[in-house]
Amino acid sequence: MRPLWLCWALWALPFPGPGAALSGEQIRGSLLRQLHLSQVPVLDGGDADGLVTPAHVTAQYVALLQRSHGARSRGKRFSQKFREVVGRWLASEASTHLLVFSMEGRLPPNSELVRAVLRLFQEPVPSAALRRLERLSPHSARARVTVEWLHVREDSSNRTSLVDSRLVSLHDSGWKAFDVTEAVTFWQQLSRPRQPLLLQVTVQTEHLGPRAAGAHKLVRFASQGPAGARQGEPQLELHTLDLGAYGAQGDCDPEVPGSEAPRCCRQEMYIDLQGMKWAENWVLEPPGFLAYECVGACRQPLPFKWPLLGPRQCIASETASLPMIVRVEEEGRPRPQVVSLPNMRVQSCSCSWDGAPVPRKLEP
Repeated sequence: MRPLWLCWALWALPFPGPGAALSGEQIRGSLLRQLHLSQVPVLDGGDADGLVTPAHVTAQYVALLQRSHGARSRGKRFSQKFREVVGRWLASEASTHLLVFSMEGRLPPNSELVRAVLRLFQEPVPSAALRRLERLSPHSARARVTVEWLHVREDSSNRTSLVDSRLVSLHDSGWKAFDVTEAVTFWQQLSRPRQPLLLQVTVQTEHLGPRAAGAHKLVRFASQGPAGARQGEPQLELHTLDLGAYGAQGDCDPEVPGSEAPRCCRQEMYIDLQGMKWAENWVLEPPGFLAYECVGACRQPLPFKWPLLGPRQCIASETASLPMIVRVEEEGRPRPQVVSLPNMRVQSCSCSWDGAPVPRKLEP
């Protein structure tokens, strides 16, 4: 069993910054980008007083407002426990093999995935075969092993996504580890959670040439055939974090100041747009909004060192957009226009490793 400190977090959703509050400058910058402007327009307050918002603009604004309360931009959280799942080789053709893992009930409730590791046992290459290969091609004693996630769509069409690739030496034997976190993350995004996890393992010759053409055929993993060792079956390690102990607590206690919050939580923060000079005569709706912010501390896991990641911090893991009605000038006349600014309101907070990258979303 591997020690728990080998786990590290892979995701974080960027907001203004870990624990940072949304500022008026960030709202103004987002609004300028949405309207493709380089600076805040100079508008006459007298024209704004008599400006009437048409019914269709109001309806569009209300629809976006309602949608923003339902649609969220999600981030991910992280793990300190892991389980091992035994897989089986479903098929083998040439040097491409299909691995099947039953995933139902494998991820504990109230937890999120941090890392998934595929372990394959490389069998020793017979000495006679290795010597024969080296005589023919002395530079072909390596092969490339590629792991892809196989997605079988509802219309029975297939697609693959590369998740890991590495070189293996024909002189080596024993367990080889591949990072398949992204494959399990993709599997979690499927609308059919009972579907097994399918991993396609391909072994290819690293050096081209007729003499090295059969080098990859010498790389065999245990349990690929009837003679495979039972103890060498493919293993999938699922590292997860118990969010009850390492996650955020939800909304802050209103009786406790944010600076004194003992645990990561979401605190109310009102943005007063009417009080901002740059928004005068430009932002018609809303006059202000609850943006919220993430405050408090995050419990740190067991001590470990990882060069690319810092300590866990309290950040926004889910955000929502902010619809606005702004005044624009068209042919010298003012008119109302609806815009939607992304990631303006914090929906929930979580703890994330500082410097962790963002996961890819599963494409249609």
